[in-house]
Amino acid sequence: MSTPAPGPSQELGAFLRAHRDLLKPADVGLTATVRRRTPGLRREEVASLSGVGLAWYTWLEQGRVTASRQVLTSVARALRLDAAGLRHAMRLAGYHEPTADGPEPDGLAATVRPVLDSWPTSPAVLLDRHFDLLAWNTPWSALWGTPESVPADRRNLMWLMVASPRLRTVLHDWEPLAMNIFQHFRAQAGPALADPRTGELYDRLEEDAPELRHWWSCHSVAELTARSVTVQPPGSAPLALSLSSYHPVDDPSALVLLFTPLTDQDRASMAALCDRPLRAVDPATGERQAG
Repeated sequence: MSTPAPGPSQELGAFLRAHRDLLKPADVGLTATVRRRTPGLRREEVASLSGVGLAWYTWLEQGRVTASRQVLTSVARALRLDAAGLRHAMRLAGYHEPTADGPEPDGLAATVRPVLDSWPTSPAVLLDRHFDLLAWNTPWSALWGTPESVPADRRNLMWLMVASPRLRTVLHDWEPLAMNIFQHFRAQAGPALADPRTGELYDRLEEDAPELRHWWSCHSVAELTARSVTVQPPGSAPLALSLSSYHPVDDPSALVLLFTPLTDQDRASMAALCDRPLRAVDPATGERQAG
């Protein structure tokens, strides 16, 4: 049975509380006194800095009221939220969301798959708003293993980052990227955090990687920025890839991840990896076998 996920209003309140607790009075120009018992800001301080009433701000943290864009911007400014934090708060409040009449997942996958296939040496994948894998190309399967070998309820980028032995073995220094992916999911998910699929996914993560539960229970957010990563497929030398991401215009809530080889040698190594016969891949594990 899936764990019920909190609604977007409750998520927004939890997000604001978390940032209020992180701030010190000196961060916002206030003077701490010896009588202060909590390290973070008080509700009345945030309310005063935001120009709203204490009762109303308390209801906002409790998920009982809806803030306008202007008021939420004032609250974000009082809490010293960065650009990613403000966007996340806006999305949790129901703003900046794509239209509901976007393409169905199968239709989007059919549209984007030719684009993925046009990168013959660059692993690429299409993700939906929950980071479930919708489509991928041959280089993706050659590098990370075939997604078809993963049960459908676990065929998700966050699950792969923490629970796929192959990915953690192939990707050097996997933890910073994995943490960033969890932070980016929370930053862009918005109301999707209340979807049953999110609760189901968190249940699977809890089952398979309970030691990392603080990653998906944390309220921190960040953008998934471009970076270089080093990978080493079984039987191959290390190669460098440049990670970038794109949103399809047809569905801005979806995401395309692209890993581009940095040098001619890296491209040649990826081409050689893709040319290995498919029969050399163990369908149960996604691992390539010798011979």
